[in-house]
Amino acid sequence: MKIRVGFGFDVHQLVEGCALWLGGIRLEHAKGLLGHSDADVLVHSICDALLGAANMRDIGYHFPDTAGEYKNIDSKILLKRTVELIAEKGYRIGNIDATICAERPKLKPHIPLMQETLAAVMAIDIDDISIKATTTEKLGFTGREEGISAYVTVLIEKE
Repeated sequence: MKIRVGFGFDVHQLVEGCALWLGGIRLEHAKGLLGHSDADVLVHSICDALLGAANMRDIGYHFPDTAGEYKNIDSKILLKRTVELIAEKGYRIGNIDATICAERPKLKPHIPLMQETLAAVMAIDIDDISIKATTTEKLGFTGREEGISAYVTVLIEKE
């Protein structure tokens, strides 16, 4: 068996008038993330990590923000397609370890639903998805509540 590791990172600006999508679910919050798609930083980071591990470039290469068909798209669609892309190269997901960095809203109560939602999209066991949340102790753009970022490490396997 061959294993590979990938890393993903994404950040989007928080603005009024946008929905807040994180981990495939919509959260109630005064601000949402600005982007070409639904701007789900966690899903985008997972896609980048998976594509990187399979040596398939990044999310922007496969789903460019200049393409109209991806305008306002549900990022879960991009994630499902990413899993299909790596499967075409013979890879399957081993596990995912993710950290969302946000001052607010508090994410701890939403993590189980994020795990359940993402596991269903990727057709993997919920135990193979670790999601953690942290703040930056009010430092930087995250601390000023100007944006949210996500960091993801994945392991993929090839038989």
